[in-house]
Amino acid sequence: MKKKIVTLAAFVAASASTAMAGGLLTNTNQNAAFLRQLSQNGNIDITSLYSNPAGTAFLQPGFHLSLNVQNAKQSRDITTTFPLFAYNVNNSTATHRFEGEANAPVIPSFQASYNWDRWSAYLNFALGGGGGKCEFDKGLGSFEALYSSTIVSSIRQQIVQALTGLYSPQFPEQAGEIANQIANTTRYGYDLSSYMKGRNYQFHLTAGGTYKVLDNLSVSLGLRAVYASNNYNGFVEDVNASYDIPANATYGFPGLQGSVNLKDNSISLNCDQTGFTLQPIIGIDWRVNSHWNLAAKFEAPTKLKLKNKTEMNTFAAQMAGQEGNLLGQFADGRKVREDLPGILALGGQYAPVKSVRINAGWNYYFDKQCKKEGNKQDFIDKGTMEVNAGVEWDICKWLTVSGGWQSTNYHLSDDYMNDLTFNLSSNAVALGVRLRATERCTFDLGYMHSFYQTRDVINTKAQKTDHYYRTNRVFGLGVNFEF
Repeated sequence: MKKKIVTLAAFVAASASTAMAGGLLTNTNQNAAFLRQLSQNGNIDITSLYSNPAGTAFLQPGFHLSLNVQNAKQSRDITTTFPLFAYNVNNSTATHRFEGEANAPVIPSFQASYNWDRWSAYLNFALGGGGGKCEFDKGLGSFEALYSSTIVSSIRQQIVQALTGLYSPQFPEQAGEIANQIANTTRYGYDLSSYMKGRNYQFHLTAGGTYKVLDNLSVSLGLRAVYASNNYNGFVEDVNASYDIPANATYGFPGLQGSVNLKDNSISLNCDQTGFTLQPIIGIDWRVNSHWNLAAKFEAPTKLKLKNKTEMNTFAAQMAGQEGNLLGQFADGRKVREDLPGILALGGQYAPVKSVRINAGWNYYFDKQCKKEGNKQDFIDKGTMEVNAGVEWDICKWLTVSGGWQSTNYHLSDDYMNDLTFNLSSNAVALGVRLRATERCTFDLGYMHSFYQTRDVINTKAQKTDHYYRTNRVFGLGVNFEF
């Protein structure tokens, strides 16, 4: 029982973040302008400060400010098939569905830049990772599978011992065989209470500057301060099981009833994790001519360790204290590795006429080179890759309409994929408008919807199949000023 239960570590580490757009743990949607036009890598605008920092060098002299708020909602749907689920007295089928809701009601951000001569200084604040809470009212399938296996094993052992003792006087040589035959055909029943809630925030504050090396060529250098704050709260409790063997199944002996009380093996855990690091960022932007603009950005891979502050019950603490136990990664005071990947972003913009701008971009996340707790990076085949495109059209002086598309492709092995940690490749579409209230004030309204691929992972050794699915939508509102 103790050996199997240790993967609660992964259970509470799962799905706390609200994945919106970007890599495994990276949010690229940092303002409403992104939500209305997903291809920002080659754009020149204060709202493109995250995607193309070097491009801010070409803003007009003066102060530029963008204030934004987003609302995101995501569902995570896992359908797990496991034979022993049929013994659950509350849901006696082999297939159980586990649903989680991840909500981020308010996601704030701001971008600011001050431009003078050939220089500019900028500041950007956003939730660059996570940004929400995820709650599974019924826990996750991997946990019920572990407990059901343990329960059935414990019941069977108890039945065999009882029947062997019952039959030994009359059938000394066949008692064990008879006991095993009856145990194999006995109907068991179990129930338990399981719950998981997680919260994940990465606060990013980036400061930097740009310089026009030439009138049409700029470079940027920035430093991002990252503060991570996570909380994982989960339990498995009220674990019990029973069996009932009728008399006609016991070779004329009286029937047997019994129960297995596993309440002492329940687990509760409440873990806060915090960490801080600094991440360098460089960029370049080339305004080829009045029609073309090209840009590139690189975020350096960065080491990040999260320190635990944990409350556990006695049983969980015993598990965490065992060498090699996965629950140990939540031990109080321990530091957990969760590095930030290097990111290479390329983009371009083409304006066939002044009122129309066509954008395209490409992002690559060096996930496999990014150190994670438990060496999870070893289960990644290669890094995440994104391609995107978008268009903006200034219909009139006060109205711009826009749309965009982005394809995010993960390359994760089946060993990486489980209901504890899973990501699905997706296609996202975005629509929105920019309203010009005055010459120095505009509003962005945007909506992004992600369409995820489904994925089935079959574990033949464990006789378990998982079907994964997600939904995601994000609204955003931004206001932009020039002084």
